[in-house]
Amino acid sequence: MHILEVKRVTQCFGQLAAVSDLSFEVERGEVFGIAGPNGAGKSTLFNMITGYYRYSGEILLDNVKISGLRPHQVCHNGIARTFQVPELFLTLTVFENLKIAAHFGSPLHGARDEERVIKGVIELLGLLGKEKVITTNLGLYDKKLTMMGVALATRPKLLLVDEPTAGLSPTEIKQSMDLIQKVNKGSGLTIIIIEHLMKVLTTLCQRLLIMESGQRIALGPPEEVCRNEKVIEIYLGKEKHA
Repeated sequence: MHILEVKRVTQCFGQLAAVSDLSFEVERGEVFGIAGPNGAGKSTLFNMITGYYRYSGEILLDNVKISGLRPHQVCHNGIARTFQVPELFLTLTVFENLKIAAHFGSPLHGARDEERVIKGVIELLGLLGKEKVITTNLGLYDKKLTMMGVALATRPKLLLVDEPTAGLSPTEIKQSMDLIQKVNKGSGLTIIIIEHLMKVLTTLCQRLLIMESGQRIALGPPEEVCRNEKVIEIYLGKEKHA
């Protein structure tokens, strides 16, 4: 069953079409990957889904149109996201960042419910003992964990994760992958990931969408997509492929 439907969406900046006539669906409970070269329109697509950009076309969440909603309204409807570079209140603690997200990110929370949600997120992400740390003092991996915690504290139906492994060590990449699998399998949360490392996507995702110049190049299971001639050309180049 589709949780997200993207129908012929287009976003232009002047004469440049960052996303062009793009359509796809995301199934409930799956981990769905998005890849493509720099400038393919991946982060622009996330900004469209979450209400940061206006666009033509239509996006539905659980069969309800969310096109035209503002970011906080999209969040209240059940979509949360992370960013390539961690976006946090750097003068506040880990706990305070999650508290703000739990309070303002969902219209469903009461005070007691917020505390329960925050505690569960902290335990899930392995942030026990770091609740009182000012986030500016965290390393990159823990900042990324806290940012994911902020997103999860809104109790989303759909989580958008933008380049979770960027800047991480091999060990941290493995930990990040394990965590995404844990979040998905433990709660059944639907997750969409933008990622440059194809190994991460082929390991985590049930299906991959490959974009180039704002358009859909391939969509399907990882093993099928990785055999696609156009995808091979994009990632290896015409000369190497030949």
